Formats: sequence, C-alpha cells, structure tokens
Amino acid sequence: MLENISVKNIALIDSLFVEFENGLNVLSGETGAGKSILIGSLTLLLGGKTSTDLIRSGTDEAVVSGSFFIGNEHSEALKWLAEHGIEPEDNRILIRRNLKQNGRSNAWIQSTPVTRSELEDFTSLLVDIHGQHDHQSLFRIAEHRRFLDSFAGINNEVKMFTSLYAELAEKRTELEGLNISEKELAEKQELLQFAVDEINKAKLKEDEKEELETEEKKLSQFEKLFESLNTASQLFSDEAGIISLTKKAMHHLETAKNCDEGLEELSKRLETGYYELDDISSSIDSYLSKLTFNPERVEQVQERLSLIYKLTKKYGATIKDVLDYAQSAEEQLEGLTKREEGKADLENAIGILESKILKLGRALSEKRKAASSKLQKDVEDVLSYLGMPKTKFQVRVDTRIPEGNRLSANPYGFDDIEFMISPNAGEPLRPLAKIASGGELSRVMLALKTVLSAGDEADTLIFDEIDTGIGGEVAVNVASHMKKLSKKKQILCITHLAVIASHADNHIKIEKNTIGQTTKTSAAAVSGKARLEEIARMLAGDELSEASLRHAEELLLKYVR
Repeated sequence: MLENISVKNIALIDSLFVEFENGLNVLSGETGAGKSILIGSLTLLLGGKTSTDLIRSGTDEAVVSGSFFIGNEHSEALKWLAEHGIEPEDNRILIRRNLKQNGRSNAWIQSTPVTRSELEDFTSLLVDIHGQHDHQSLFRIAEHRRFLDSFAGINNEVKMFTSLYAELAEKRTELEGLNISEKELAEKQELLQFAVDEINKAKLKEDEKEELETEEKKLSQFEKLFESLNTASQLFSDEAGIISLTKKAMHHLETAKNCDEGLEELSKRLETGYYELDDISSSIDSYLSKLTFNPERVEQVQERLSLIYKLTKKYGATIKDVLDYAQSAEEQLEGLTKREEGKADLENAIGILESKILKLGRALSEKRKAASSKLQKDVEDVLSYLGMPKTKFQVRVDTRIPEGNRLSANPYGFDDIEFMISPNAGEPLRPLAKIASGGELSRVMLALKTVLSAGDEADTLIFDEIDTGIGGEVAVNVASHMKKLSKKKQILCITHLAVIASHADNHIKIEKNTIGQTTKTSAAAVSGKARLEEIARMLAGDELSEASLRHAEELLLKYVR
C-alpha cells in the first residue's frame, strides 16, 4: 500500500506532500491542474524512464519519495528485499529517486542505492499503473500466461517446470558438445595432443622468460660490459688511482686528527670509505675474472627465447597461460576419451527429464484450459455489468504438441497464451491490445483487474482517467465496481466523473494557483463542504449552483459509506 508521496521541483510542483489511505483514493481537479504531473511523479518514483523536461524550471534537481506498507509477510516484495539485503522497518519501506538537469538519476530503497531497472523490478510487485494508453502488464502478451497461472493457482508447478526445463537445456548443450563425427573427434584429439606434446616438450618455467631476456641483454653487449668494468678496475688499482689516493688522504687526515681531536669523526668516515672502495675494487676484479664470452650460450638463449615467443603467441600471452592451456587440453583429451561413457549417461538423464517435463507440461496445459473457461466467464459477467453485454472474452491457450524426441516447450510449458476479445456482437475475436475504443479498453481493464485481483501481486492499482469515454449508467457501474475492487486492493484513480469521486474513501483535490509570475500545483484531501463543492464542480463546471450542490449532496448521501 502506498502511504504517502513527497514531490519537489517537478513541473508546476514546488513542494507537495500527499497521504493516501486504504480503499478508493480519488484525485480530481480541473483540466491542466496538474493531475498528469502527479502521475509523472509516481512514474519517476516507480523507476520509470523519464525526461529532464519534468524538472521544474529554474531548479537543478527533481526529487520524489514515497512510503509503502507491505502487509503480506509472505509477499514476493519482501522476498525481493531479503534477496537484496534490504530490511524494511515495521514492514514499511521508503523509496527515493532524484533526477538532475544533466540527465543523471539516482534511486534508493531504504538507504540502499539501487539501479533504475532494480527499482522498476521491485515496484512492479507493489504498484500497477493503468493509463489511457499505457496499460502495462495486461497488454504484454508474455504476461497473460502469468495472470492465467495465478488465477489457476499453479505458480509453484510452473516454477518446477521452469527448473526442469533449464536443467534439460543444460544437459542437451553438454550432449551436443559430445555429438561430433569420428573425423571431427580425431582431428580435435590430434590438435589437442599436438599442443600438449609441444608445450610439455618445451619444459617451461613460469619465470624463465624474464631471466633469459636479462641474460640475452648481457651477452649481446659483452664488449661494452667488459670495457666499462676494466676501465673502472684500472681507476681503482693504478698507483694514481682511487684506492691509492684515498689511502694517502687517510694518512694525512690521521696526522691532522692528532692536532685536532675534532677531526676524529671525519677520519673514521674516510677510513670506512677506504675499506668500502677497496671491497668494491676486489668485487669488480672478481667479476672480471669470471667474465667470459660464450658464442654458443648466446645462440642457446636466443633459441630458447624464440621458442617461448612462439608458444606464447599460439597458446597464451604468458608462460603461465601456455601451461594452463596445456592442462586444459589434457583435461579435454581425457574427456574425449571417456566421451562414449559420458554420452550414454547424458542421454539417459535427458530421457528422464523429457518424461518429467512431458508429464508436468501436459498437466499444466489441462489446468490452464480448465481455468481459462472460468476466467472467460467471470470477465464476461463483469463486462456485462459494466455495459458491455455482447462482449466475448477468450483466453486462447494454444498447446504445441511435442515432435519426436524434441519437446517444443518454452520455460513455462507447451502453451502460448493470449487474451482475445470481441467488444460487439458479430465482430471477430482480436488480441486484447488492439481494442480501439478508450471506453471499452477502460472497462475491459477494470473487469480483468477485478477478476484477477486475488492472484495479482501488486497491492496498489493506479487508474489514470480510466473513465474515458463512459458516462451515465455505465459510469455508475464502473464506480461501483471500482469500489468493490478497492476492498481487496488500494485504488488510486484520477477521474473527471463525479459519480466515481462520490464513491471515494479519500478524495484529493489537485489545484493550480498563480501568484504573481509563479504558477504552482497543490494537492490536499477534501471533506465536508470542500468535497461537496468539488463534486458539484465536476458535475456543472466552475460556476456552482444550488442545483449542482444539491445533486452533489445526493451523490454523497447515496454512495458514501
């Protein structure tokens, strides 16, 4: 149930807060007052796609929030929240969404950020909006099956079928992977075996490429390396070299230290430096004594690197990738070796699954066909009451017969389901979505919602001017039926008809006011005299008369409970 909605900076709305109640909530107001703006705000809140044109002129951001009460502790909405780690508070959740001038939009359920698609997915379990041209779920053929299944009470059986169907598809995919010709099998084995042999023969090590590249660099610049080190050695070891000069400086500093003890620290530092330089000189000489040029080693390193480059180009970007490829190829070879045994097991499992799916699918088809007859009658009865006594409504259940050993099923059974209708005597049955008359469309929608309300997850139904094209006795019957439906569902209805407004449990008036150069839309619940005057306005226009007020009073006395 939608408890309230707060709207800021949307079109003509500066700031608006509206509370809703259980039962029938009617929203009325003059044409252009802003009723469609409120519906646009609700659409934004529920995750619908929208445009920055919705943002109030002169502001940077539109914000809408709403509080929902989820009364059924076993509802799909609560399950959805649990799956997404979101906790309601006393079965209440707060939804908030903003829209910025740059087109970016953000949404939260409680304090958890969600994507627009996630928000839309969740709110579809809470609210169903039905406008003059946007009838959502009932006009998506794929949803007809869901509504019929809910009406038939077979949702759990359908879920079981879907699970079996997914398992069957998975096993068939596995079997197709094994069902290759002997020639293809031999070719695949040969390719895999060649790769395994080639990689294993190379005896690769994960870190050897870097080591070889370092060695190859050293060997390819041997002359430069030798010349540099030899020159450095001479600079260290000559009589006029670094070591000799440092030793003489150390001797003189030692003498100076005897004259000034303050030079003690400097003398020690020079002594340390001398021994460090002497050690470096020895290390260079040791390195030079071992430095030899081996043309054969150069060739070996380059050949090894060439092999590594070739293997990484064929089997992976790194040596690790190449080794992983070899392991995978070995596993595939083992699998192909056991192919026949695995194939027999899969074929047996597929046969068992097909038998289960065939049995369950046929049972689902029978239950759907039985339920469709009752659904047809119930809808036609309601439509007759709503002024469409000649209407024929049909739930078309086309069952695809399994062919050979291939089951022509979809994830929900063997049936294609679509709602068909003939609004007038003599007209052929046509798809529900192709009805032309707005008045007929509105009544069909109301009839379907009345019949299907028990199996519909959404607790809140919003009808945006569903009374288009109707009047007189039909309008009275529509109002009565909407009131009846509101005993099971919360109804929000935007209407121009006084007879519908007079049935409301909560009547909200939407007004547009201009102060200076600013126009704003406001909304508030009306009761007593204010409600009487609003219904009189809906009957006779802006100029209230004693007759319109008297008529409005008669409607309220007749229908208010």
